[in-house]
Amino acid sequence: QVQLVESGGGLVQAGGSLRLSCAASGRTFSPYALGWFRQVPGKEREFVAAITWTGGRTYYADSVKGRFTISRDNAESTVYLQMNGLKPEDTAVYYCAASRSILVRTMPAYDYWGQGTQVTVSS
Repeated sequence: QVQLVESGGGLVQAGGSLRLSCAASGRTFSPYALGWFRQVPGKEREFVAAITWTGGRTYYADSVKGRFTISRDNAESTVYLQMNGLKPEDTAVYYCAASRSILVRTMPAYDYWGQGTQVTVSS
């Protein structure tokens, strides 16, 4: 019943910034956490960041720590990913996901996934 829709992707030069948004819908939407993952074609999907829905505790992959910031707007059922200092290796399709599990860094723990939004960072 939960639907997630990402937006905000695009093409940016290395060192630039983008803000991704993920809007959730569904009357039963009540996750433990919302997370962002990314995937390069032919490669495995990897964890980027997560935030607990109630407390707002954040988690980051080491590769994005200090550059990306995850936040949420509970009233709008929306999670954001502010990406600064983008690098070419950040190029990927970014997915938001919702989990009722406490294992926020683990992909299998997420129950719902968005369609993804493309982020391309030129060098």
